[in-house]
Amino acid sequence: MDEGPPTAAVYMMASGQHGTIYIGVTTDLIGRVVQHREGLIEGFTKRYGVKRLVWYERHESIIPAIQRETSLKKYRRDWKVNLIEQMNPRWDDLFPGLLREEGPLAHLSPRERSL
Repeated sequence: MDEGPPTAAVYMMASGQHGTIYIGVTTDLIGRVVQHREGLIEGFTKRYGVKRLVWYERHESIIPAIQRETSLKKYRRDWKVNLIEQMNPRWDDLFPGLLREEGPLAHLSPRERSL
Protein backbone atom coordinates (compact mmCIF):
# COMPACT_ATOMS: atom_id res chain seq x y z
CA MET A 1 0.00 0.00 0.00
CA ASP A 2 1.33 3.43 -0.96
CA GLU A 3 1.63 5.64 2.11
CA GLY A 4 1.88 8.83 0.06
CA PRO A 5 4.60 11.44 0.12
CA PRO A 6 6.79 12.02 3.17
CA THR A 7 5.10 14.25 5.69
CA ALA A 8 7.98 15.21 8.00
CA ALA A 9 11.59 16.23 7.75
CA VAL A 10 14.65 16.46 9.93
CA TYR A 11 16.93 19.30 8.88
CA MET A 12 20.17 21.07 9.68
CA MET A 13 20.66 24.78 9.32
CA ALA A 14 24.05 26.48 9.54
CA SER A 15 25.41 30.00 9.89
CA GLY A 16 27.93 29.27 7.12
CA GLN A 17 30.40 26.62 6.04
CA HIS A 18 31.60 24.83 9.19
CA GLY A 19 29.63 27.37 11.23
CA THR A 20 27.05 26.99 13.96
CA ILE A 21 24.68 24.07 13.32
CA TYR A 22 21.03 23.78 14.34
CA ILE A 23 19.02 20.56 14.06
CA GLY A 24 15.24 20.62 13.85
CA VAL A 25 12.17 18.64 12.81
CA THR A 26 9.04 19.82 11.05
CA THR A 27 6.02 18.80 9.01
CA ASP A 28 6.47 21.88 6.78
CA LEU A 29 10.12 22.16 5.72
CA ILE A 30 9.69 25.11 3.37
CA GLY A 31 7.64 27.09 5.87
CA ARG A 32 9.98 26.32 8.75
CA VAL A 33 13.10 27.29 6.80
CA VAL A 34 11.43 30.58 5.82
CA GLN A 35 10.80 31.25 9.52
CA HIS A 36 14.49 30.67 10.31
CA ARG A 37 15.74 32.71 7.35
CA GLU A 38 13.51 35.67 8.14
CA GLY A 39 14.35 35.61 11.85
CA LEU A 40 10.71 35.01 12.79
CA ILE A 41 11.60 32.50 15.51
CA GLU A 42 13.14 33.83 18.70
CA GLY A 43 15.96 31.75 20.08
CA PHE A 44 19.06 29.94 18.93
CA THR A 45 18.84 30.33 15.16
CA LYS A 46 18.03 34.03 15.31
CA ARG A 47 20.69 34.74 17.96
CA TYR A 48 23.45 32.97 15.98
CA GLY A 49 22.42 33.91 12.42
CA VAL A 50 21.67 30.33 11.42
CA LYS A 51 19.88 30.81 8.07
CA ARG A 52 21.35 28.33 5.60
CA LEU A 53 19.62 24.97 5.00
CA VAL A 54 22.56 22.57 4.57
CA TRP A 55 21.00 19.13 5.06
CA TYR A 56 17.59 17.50 5.30
CA GLU A 57 16.05 14.08 5.36
CA ARG A 58 12.40 13.20 4.64
CA HIS A 59 10.34 10.78 6.75
CA GLU A 60 6.95 9.16 6.24
CA SER A 61 5.61 10.53 9.54
CA ILE A 62 6.57 12.79 12.42
CA ILE A 63 7.38 9.98 14.88
CA PRO A 64 10.44 8.57 13.05
CA ALA A 65 11.49 12.14 12.22
CA ILE A 66 11.49 13.09 15.92
CA GLN A 67 13.42 9.90 16.74
CA ARG A 68 16.03 10.76 14.09
CA GLU A 69 16.30 14.37 15.33
CA THR A 70 16.83 13.14 18.90
CA SER A 71 19.58 10.76 17.73
CA LEU A 72 21.33 13.40 15.63
CA LYS A 73 21.42 15.85 18.52
CA LYS A 74 23.39 13.27 20.56
CA TYR A 75 26.10 12.85 17.93
CA ARG A 76 29.44 14.64 18.04
CA ARG A 77 29.93 17.67 15.83
CA ASP A 78 32.41 15.94 13.51
CA TRP A 79 29.82 13.23 12.76
CA LYS A 80 27.21 15.92 11.93
CA VAL A 81 29.70 17.72 9.68
CA ASN A 82 30.41 14.45 7.86
CA LEU A 83 26.68 13.83 7.38
CA ILE A 84 26.24 17.33 5.92
CA GLU A 85 29.25 16.96 3.63
CA GLN A 86 28.03 13.61 2.24
CA MET A 87 24.95 15.42 0.86
CA ASN A 88 26.35 18.91 0.48
CA PRO A 89 30.19 19.10 0.39
CA ARG A 90 30.32 22.90 0.01
CA TRP A 91 27.59 23.61 2.55
CA ASP A 92 25.52 25.36 -0.13
CA ASP A 93 22.13 26.72 0.86
CA LEU A 94 19.73 23.99 -0.31
CA PHE A 95 16.63 26.17 0.13
CA PRO A 96 16.47 27.59 -3.43
CA GLY A 97 16.56 24.07 -4.90
CA LEU A 98 13.96 22.88 -2.41
CA LEU A 99 11.66 25.71 -3.50
CA ARG A 100 12.09 24.76 -7.17
CA GLU A 101 11.35 21.10 -6.43
CA GLU A 102 8.56 21.41 -3.88
CA GLY A 103 7.45 25.03 -3.66
CA PRO A 104 4.14 26.54 -4.72
CA LEU A 105 5.27 26.75 -8.36
CA ALA A 106 6.64 23.19 -8.54
CA HIS A 107 3.72 21.99 -10.68
CA LEU A 108 4.51 24.60 -13.38
CA SER A 109 6.92 24.08 -16.25
CA PRO A 110 10.21 26.02 -16.15
CA ARG A 111 8.80 28.38 -18.83
CA GLU A 112 5.64 29.02 -16.80
CA ARG A 113 7.70 29.68 -13.66
CA SER A 114 9.67 32.40 -15.46
CA LEU A 115 6.58 34.33 -16.62
